[in-house]
Amino acid sequence: MLKDFELTNYDYYSSRRDMGIISQIVDSMKKILEEDKKQEQPLFLKISDNLILDIARKIVQEKKRTFLIGITGESASGKTVFVDNTIHACVKDKTEGIYTVIRCDDYYKDTSKELREAGSYEALFKTGFSFDTPEAIDLDLMKSHLVALKEGLTIKSPRYDFITCESDPNGEEKKPAKVILTEGLYVLNENVRDIMDVKVYVFTPLEVIKDRWYKRAAQRGKTGEAADLQFADVNKTAQQYIRPAYQISDAVINGLVSQKYIQEITDKIFKALRDIEY
Repeated sequence: MLKDFELTNYDYYSSRRDMGIISQIVDSMKKILEEDKKQEQPLFLKISDNLILDIARKIVQEKKRTFLIGITGESASGKTVFVDNTIHACVKDKTEGIYTVIRCDDYYKDTSKELREAGSYEALFKTGFSFDTPEAIDLDLMKSHLVALKEGLTIKSPRYDFITCESDPNGEEKKPAKVILTEGLYVLNENVRDIMDVKVYVFTPLEVIKDRWYKRAAQRGKTGEAADLQFADVNKTAQQYIRPAYQISDAVINGLVSQKYIQEITDKIFKALRDIEY
């Protein structure tokens, strides 16, 4: 009887303590978001009502839980920049076991044979081939890797060459971590998003995307008519497969924000979390 009372008593005070910590986290995050709103180019354009509270509860009450954060947006919207600058904030604490990154681009299917047979990118695109639909990426493999990481297993992601279109299955070893960041065109595809804990969309105006996209296409060996043909396809497929993810995202990020400001605000978030007494 006494032991039952002590356990109930412990659960009561533990629960009250947890709620106090959760409240501190929520208050700290709200202050950062209020400061962000005042910026000429805020980082956060939209956040769902329950997102901050849900994250705070998981941090406090599910300490061993792995957070899987899916970050999508149109091609050249700034997904990779956002992820890379978030990582800079993570590593100021320690690197081992804090984060792992899975990039959708690594999971493109090998189409080197099709490219060789066509003879050029222009000829390949004129056949109707598209790099910008979910079918071009092995989403089943990517999802299985994400699930494995959440379950504490180590995986080996493939490596894709954007010039030769070759996929090397013996890519990079990825270890399980507290936070798994996955970014790419289709990480919030309807067949993948059900495993995400947080869904993020990076929004960038089309004219900015176009300028960024052409610069990156040139680095990947696509210029002239080849670039024009693919960008037309990119814009068409984005309307069908990517832009709808805006509506179901937990947070919408501003793709125009500078790298410096992304680092500043993510530093503030991680510092606020570190300063709270758990």
